[in-house]
Amino acid sequence: MTTILVTGGTGTLGRLVTERLRAYGGGSGEGREEARVRVRVLSRRSQPYAVDLREGGPGLDEALAGVDTVVHCASTPRGGDERAARHLVAAARRAGVRHLVYISIVGVDRVPLGYYRAKRAVERIVEESGLGWTILRTTQFHDLVLQVLEGAAKLPVMLLPAGVSDQPVEVSEVADRLCELALGAPAGRVPDMGGPAVRPLPELARAYLRAGGRRRALLNVPLAGKAYRGFREGGHLAPQGADGRVTFEEFLAARRRGGRDV
Repeated sequence: MTTILVTGGTGTLGRLVTERLRAYGGGSGEGREEARVRVRVLSRRSQPYAVDLREGGPGLDEALAGVDTVVHCASTPRGGDERAARHLVAAARRAGVRHLVYISIVGVDRVPLGYYRAKRAVERIVEESGLGWTILRTTQFHDLVLQVLEGAAKLPVMLLPAGVSDQPVEVSEVADRLCELALGAPAGRVPDMGGPAVRPLPELARAYLRAGGRRRALLNVPLAGKAYRGFREGGHLAPQGADGRVTFEEFLAARRRGGRDV
């Protein structure tokens, strides 16, 4: 029996990781084998392990008691990721956790964005934890690209950063990869994972507009700053790791079939 704790297990990615691990683990019952994997969810509001990692506390030790592997999906651009990681690592070491799997972002060492710097700092905390560890970096999820385009489409003209491309990846495919890593041995920094193709932002914007039956003019706007230069130079892309299969158009079509707005 392996016990796996998923931090941020109610979020966009963590929820899918939890569902897949539970499906893999099965469970005991009439006509069923004993579960191979027991899964726990840790988040700020999910009982019985409702813990704010930024604060730590005795609830964290309780959540980690008997845990073999941690999949660390909890993260927020609002700050506190480094503090949360330190609390998690300290408690994991006390509990004798053997494997810590962390999801990061492609380009955290190449694009000088505040959130990216925090993610890179957490990578270092994991690497220096003394635990067995695995780190997977991925490109942006389709959901995030959609969120950006939805915001831009609120204006009569969609303003897009000039010269920037993206390589969106389907979050469910990332969840599959994380589960595979969690069920294996510590592997260190594994190859980056990206969506099926690198695509200019205007191309993604036109796909979004077509899917929703909208019309907007597109305007490419040059920006200033080191972070913009990093994105323009493709620091956030992983063309060599185009392992994803779901395109942005397929993602949008699936949302529409599910009755969700595009």
